[in-house]
Amino acid sequence: MPIAGLQEKSMAKRVERQKVLEQFPLERIHNFEEVSHGFDKERMLLEASRCLLCKNPKCVQGCPVNIDIPGFIAQLKEDNPDKAYEVITATNALPGICGRVCPQEEQCEKVCIMGKLGAPVAIGALERYSADHSKAGKKIASVSQAGNGKRVAIVGSGPAGLACAGDLIKYGIEVVVYEALHELGGVLVYGIPEFRLPKSLVAAEINILKESGVKFLANYVIGKTLTIPDLLEQFDAVFIGSGAGLPSFMGIPGENLKGVYAANEYLTRVNLMKAYKKGSATPINAAKKVAVMGAGNVAMDAARTALRLGAEKVSIIYRRSRAEMPAREEEIEHAIEEGIALNELTGTKAILGKDKVEGIRCVKNTLGEPDASGRRRPVELAGTEFDIEVDTVIMAIGNSPNPLLAKATPGLLTNKWGGLIVDDNTETTVSNVFAGGDAVTGAATVILAMGAGKKSAKAILERLNVLR
Repeated sequence: MPIAGLQEKSMAKRVERQKVLEQFPLERIHNFEEVSHGFDKERMLLEASRCLLCKNPKCVQGCPVNIDIPGFIAQLKEDNPDKAYEVITATNALPGICGRVCPQEEQCEKVCIMGKLGAPVAIGALERYSADHSKAGKKIASVSQAGNGKRVAIVGSGPAGLACAGDLIKYGIEVVVYEALHELGGVLVYGIPEFRLPKSLVAAEINILKESGVKFLANYVIGKTLTIPDLLEQFDAVFIGSGAGLPSFMGIPGENLKGVYAANEYLTRVNLMKAYKKGSATPINAAKKVAVMGAGNVAMDAARTALRLGAEKVSIIYRRSRAEMPAREEEIEHAIEEGIALNELTGTKAILGKDKVEGIRCVKNTLGEPDASGRRRPVELAGTEFDIEVDTVIMAIGNSPNPLLAKATPGLLTNKWGGLIVDDNTETTVSNVFAGGDAVTGAATVILAMGAGKKSAKAILERLNVLR
């Protein structure tokens, strides 16, 4: 390696990974304001200086949407967030959102070379800084200015649909997005709490797509208001990015008691319907003692939301150990900082009560051999049953795609988990109908859904002979 390169590597190693600014735990549990405030300018410049600007950047390979990470960080090193934003949005239409909620530690940062020298570069926080501090005119750059007469319908305005729309509009495609709810954004608005992802930011990034020519129609339930065959009569292709909104339950006694929520319902009441605001017409249980089943990001969101709604005690009930918890480490740490209890190696046998929830019956577990997912299987320990007093139970053990679309569309096949069956080009079993994101895989991450939306956009452009 040249001497200059060795010096740069040595200097980058000496600068410690910068921490983002955050609300203090004892303050933030009483409000729904964003917990993380990101980097200030000084921290951004220090963190950007840690990037080695690798010639063969593994971080780009680790990004599901292949952002030119060294390219945008190079601009930040020069304190130019406008140029950094342009580099990012060449492949990612939602940088402010991704910078906040994507699991970078399992993707781009996981393969960062600096991770071998100490700590990886805080790529997500730098992406967020670029989005938050860019003052450039925010509009998607067109590849083809002229309309080509092709029309594509997109079902769902969540991350998969938005990413697909963002790529299609660049090529002069007429894009119409159909959203079942009254607000746009899918899981970004109904599933992720305000304290993690401000809804004003979601609206602003969707507005960039509107300004770029994408048309959005809310209150359209495809499968009811219109069907896929209806859309195929009007459009050259259809992309289904309808997400995974069907909740899973445990099949234990007491799940029909008052005070039992599916996490999707609970979070939708709070995030979309604003149940946390005084005077809201949306009812929600005035809980004091809450148990949340599961330990993924949705479980952490539900638990932290319950705390902010006034619960005195919130407990995560998880049948495996913390090492197996699927939530981001950052979300687990935030939950612990806020006083949420983690009940590890704890199974649930029943929900107790007559008409409403009064408690849960639990059992201690140990870990056995790995199951099909590769995680060690929980095994109940005989004679270890115990009860916990609670008045609200939130089920956050997963979601699957809503079966409405498949049932209403002849020939549209699903797998045994309800996910739409697609080929290598993301085309479903109905010609010219493509699909991606949670509607195919089941509940996953925002960035993986975006990656799937982009892959489908490329396949659609090729099918319509726009890309050759």
